[in-house]
Amino acid sequence: MKKYFLTGLATLLPVAVTFYIVIFVVGILTRPFMGMLTSVGLEMRIYAPFNSETVVRAVAQIIILIALFLFIILLGFVARWFFVKSLIKLSDKILHKIPLINKVYKTTKEIIQILFASNKNSFKQVVMVHFPDKESYCLGLISRESPKACEQKGHTDTVSVFIPTTPNPMTGFMIISPKKDLLFLDMKSEDAIKYIVSCGVVQPKSGEET
Repeated sequence: MKKYFLTGLATLLPVAVTFYIVIFVVGILTRPFMGMLTSVGLEMRIYAPFNSETVVRAVAQIIILIALFLFIILLGFVARWFFVKSLIKLSDKILHKIPLINKVYKTTKEIIQILFASNKNSFKQVVMVHFPDKESYCLGLISRESPKACEQKGHTDTVSVFIPTTPNPMTGFMIISPKKDLLFLDMKSEDAIKYIVSCGVVQPKSGEET
């Protein structure tokens, strides 16, 4: 009985985690538009099979996702035009000069460029770091070098390390750690994430410590 239970759990858990993450992302993308579209749908409903708020909300989410997908494709197509590129550069300069907004815009832009730029090494190196105490280790991903002010204050070379949480790696902790306290691993970041998401069940491919 125990063997069958564990086999069923191993089959169900990846599906459940994937479903949870998809629902979480869909909720973030559709939430800003749900109120307006749901109210319109409830006013326009006629046929009994669709006379349900749950059905209306589901249809509204599908419509929003399709609209966002088409909008992103259209935006990418239009952004390739030279004239539009010039407008984007101009708007970028304007946003950089507006107080308060410029700080939010610059920070968001830098984070997105780091995450999606293929030539960056952020989150590529897997390390073992003492967390939450000196007696324990956690897997972490080096995001990049820590701010110069931190290195100067600590009088040592430090790096920023992101520690994903289990089983949802979209949240976690960001710590600043001295390089000498880290154990650099010959492990792909994808394998590390699988190990974290599976609560340690899926073992990463063996590699030598570097």
